[in-house]
Amino acid sequence: MNTTVIALGLTINYINAAMIHTFHKHDILKRNPRYILFIHLVLNDLLLLTTSITLFIFIFTLNTVYVPICLVFLLPTTLTSLNSPLNLAFMAAECYISVCVPLRYENICTVKRTYIVIGIIWALSSLTILPDLFILLATEPPQFFNSRVFCEKDKVFGSSLSIKKRDATNILFLVVVWITLFYTYFRILFVAKAAASNAKKARNTILIHGFQLLLCMMIYVQPLLIQVFTYLFPGAPIFYVAFIIFQILPRFLSPIIYGLRDKTFRKYFIRTVVCTITIKIHPNKRMMLE
Repeated sequence: MNTTVIALGLTINYINAAMIHTFHKHDILKRNPRYILFIHLVLNDLLLLTTSITLFIFIFTLNTVYVPICLVFLLPTTLTSLNSPLNLAFMAAECYISVCVPLRYENICTVKRTYIVIGIIWALSSLTILPDLFILLATEPPQFFNSRVFCEKDKVFGSSLSIKKRDATNILFLVVVWITLFYTYFRILFVAKAAASNAKKARNTILIHGFQLLLCMMIYVQPLLIQVFTYLFPGAPIFYVAFIIFQILPRFLSPIIYGLRDKTFRKYFIRTVVCTITIKIHPNKRMMLE
């Protein structure tokens, strides 16, 4: 299981790193809000995979780790998990503006405002997870931080207050993001039908985006689903299967849905990858390629 998870994680992170390199190499991509949001999602996924796979290895090899070490990896994993659905919601809003109000797109979706949106995403996620940390520091004795624990969110942040707060926050995020998804994409679908152009492609895109967002948002109900399936299928590797479905699969789909399916980004991505491979194989061709 560890080998499979590490292999998948390294493969996806390699693709994500190549896309980040492509983005930073071309100014035309850095000036487009759509690609800025996309590359933020990719960077967020890269960090999420790195920390979550480390936690996965800790759980299945060491079983327990010291609380401070657990928090170093658990906090960014939780934070980036919350970032993904929010980022997708803003990407849906950007897509809605570009299709439904194209004349105001350049005034609404600027590079500066896009980075402000990214700051809002991190702020909202931080405000969600930081209270759990403060509750932990206030309720647990000092000896707890010198002990070893099973490094899982519900085991570390096990206070009833933290659980109730987390459930309420997850429900709020779930409702807001899904309302955003349904409103924006159904509006896009109606506009595509009214224009009688690319209606089928728009419909397929909506279905793919919705499925990918659904997988990302399953993180909100992951603890409950793990408990249910553990009860229904005792002895089955539920945690391993849940990790693959809820953590790795959405990160695998993101580069395909938002990167390779986009003609502009795909063109620059292929060009960058081909040039990089050529330079590595034939270093003396570097000047000619440049």
